[in-house]
Formats: sequence, structure tokens, C-alpha cells
Amino acid sequence: MAVHDIVVVGANFAGLGTAHYLLKHTIPALEKANGNSTVYKVTLISPSTHFYFKIGSPRILASPDLIPFSKAFLPLKDAFKEYSADRFSLVIGEAVSLDEEKKSITVRDTYSTTAKNSTVRYSSLVLATGATANSPLWNLKGSHESTMAALKEMHASLPKAKTILIAGGGPAGVETAGELATIYPKASITLLSGSTRLLTRLRPAISAAAESQLNNLSVTVIHKSLKVVENTTGKSTNTTLHLSDDTSRDVDIYIDATGTRPNSDFLPPHWLTKSGHVRTEDKLTLRGPVSSVYAIGDVAGYSLGNIFDINDAVRPMCSSIYQDLSGKKPTAKPFKQNTAETQLVPIGPNGGVGAVFGWKLPAFAVKMIKSKDFMIGQAPKTVSGEQFAKA
Repeated sequence: MAVHDIVVVGANFAGLGTAHYLLKHTIPALEKANGNSTVYKVTLISPSTHFYFKIGSPRILASPDLIPFSKAFLPLKDAFKEYSADRFSLVIGEAVSLDEEKKSITVRDTYSTTAKNSTVRYSSLVLATGATANSPLWNLKGSHESTMAALKEMHASLPKAKTILIAGGGPAGVETAGELATIYPKASITLLSGSTRLLTRLRPAISAAAESQLNNLSVTVIHKSLKVVENTTGKSTNTTLHLSDDTSRDVDIYIDATGTRPNSDFLPPHWLTKSGHVRTEDKLTLRGPVSSVYAIGDVAGYSLGNIFDINDAVRPMCSSIYQDLSGKKPTAKPFKQNTAETQLVPIGPNGGVGAVFGWKLPAFAVKMIKSKDFMIGQAPKTVSGEQFAKA
């Protein structure tokens, strides 16, 4: 019997959701449509043995007590135990190269001290590798141990810090400033927006409300496109920063929250846009640059970098895979991107700003939805695929 290998690269929100949906819904539908003539197997490639709930990272880095590692880092090994070995396999390692002609991926073991590589072959390929931040505090790059180490260093340094500078006026920077100002009110905290205002994806009035809340917590917010151009030590503690106005600052803690870059270095250049994202030739179906290749989440060219562009895309993309492999009609509606103003930004445990589908939310609503616990209860549901239990 023929075997069709569906390989999913990446095991954060996009990769986990895709793998679970394929196993729960797409593969059973394919076997029914094709009369069990083909065995379909999902292989998930993950650089880490653990999932990291990066949504909670501003509170996780602020204190080890508010969201402990046991809730933020969840093992992947038990997440797929309901599936048999002939249906699913988990490969731990980082994709370092791809051979388009052979349809194979070279994977480097991220937990080995020696250069151990393996080869994974695919029939269909889903690229869900996400994006990497400039600091390991925000997401996984390689094993989860490196992110844990960076967080532990931050936890040890924060209680002694007198000066803290955060670069980046997006959600991560604003949320972190609010968390640190709440826990360490005696520290001098400066936030460089890098723009003319905070939270540029939200309307100016909401940006102003966020700045006002930070000011009430004694956070100094600086605009005028002032940016960090060099971190002289490359470290996040006890360093000197050179700024774009030719001045320098000595700080006890520096937190870089200035953005991300797509994890696409291992892919053929002609698959990528100028920004390094995977080309999605058909935004409605999430088909990628060549046949049998699909892209989802932050690595994909269609994505605006939010969770909606992941959760709302899983079903349409898996439907495209079903259609391509069965020749039958799609099982889901085409992807429809949410472009309305939508962002929730906690500022400390009791404050925050935001909007949902264009509707401005009061601070108490942001608190109830996100500020109180950064939605950490969603972490086990993400790993288990609970949100995609229904087709």
C-alpha cells in the first residue's frame, strides 16, 4: 500500500493546530474518499521537545511566580499519544536545508552536542516555522532550554535592577513595561517606541490611552523614532547602548522587543518574498510557491502576525490538502482574513487597552480576557489540539 507523507515543519500554534486537524479530520476524510488505497502519515518536525506559550512571555519574564515554567513550557511527547505510530511521528530537530528535487529536509538535532543530522522525506509539506524575535525571551529558537536560560537570567537580574530600557512600542514592549513597572515600581523604566506612537496597529486614541496608563505606572515613553543601534556587550544585563541620536546609555537591563524575522533560511530562495516570507500564491487556500507545499502562520506571506491568521487558516489550508489529494470538493470555506482593528494589550494585571473587530474595549474587558492571566489556560488546549476537535 502506498504511503503519503505529510510533513509539518514547526510546532508552535500553527504547526500544532495543523497536525492535529490533519490527524483528526483530513486523513480520515482522505481514506474514505480514496478507498483506503493510500496510508497517510503526519510527521511533525520541532526544534524543541516543548511548546512555549509565547503569548504569556511578558508576564513569564517578569516573575517566575506569576506564570511558572510548568504552565508555560509543555512537553509535546504526550500531545499526540492518541495517534498510532503508523499515523504520526515526532522528529525533534531544526530544519537546516531542503532539497526541492528529492523532496527531503535535513534536520539537525537541537539537543545533541555533536552535529547529528537526519533526513525527512515529504510528499506534501506544510511550512509552519513561524518567526524568531531578536531576543530569546519571546519565543523558541532551537531547544526550549535556551529560552528557559534567558528567562532565568532575567528573573535573577530584575530584583537588583535600577535602570531598565525596553526597545519596541508594539504589544510585547508595552506589555512588558506594564508588568515590570507593576512588580518593580522603584526601577527607572524607559520604553522606546521606535515610532511616533505606541501600538501603531491600533487607532491613535488607543495608543494615547496605553501611554497614559504607562505614565501612571511611572514608565518613561520616548518617541521621535529614537532607536538602539548597538548593544555593546550583546547581553541583556549590565550593558551600554548606543542610540540613534548619537548618545549612549548604561542600563542594568535591556529588553529588545523590536520585532521578528521569518524562519525561512532553510528554504529555496525562489520560494520566498523579498521579506523572507513564504510565498502564498493563493491567499484563499494557503497553497504555497510550488505544488504540494503549503504555508501557514507568521512564516507565510499572507500573515499579519496575529493569532487569528493562524486559527482561521488551519481549516482552509487542510481543506486544500484534502482537495489536492482526493480531487474532490473542498471541505471548508476559503480563508477569510480578519483585517479589522483587533489587538488586546494588557498593561499590568488590572489595566490594558485594545479593540476587537473594530470595537474599542474598556480596560476592565481587556483585564477579563487577557490581563488577569495572559490566557495561560489556552496553553494545554493548544498542545492537545482541543480547539480543533470539531471539523
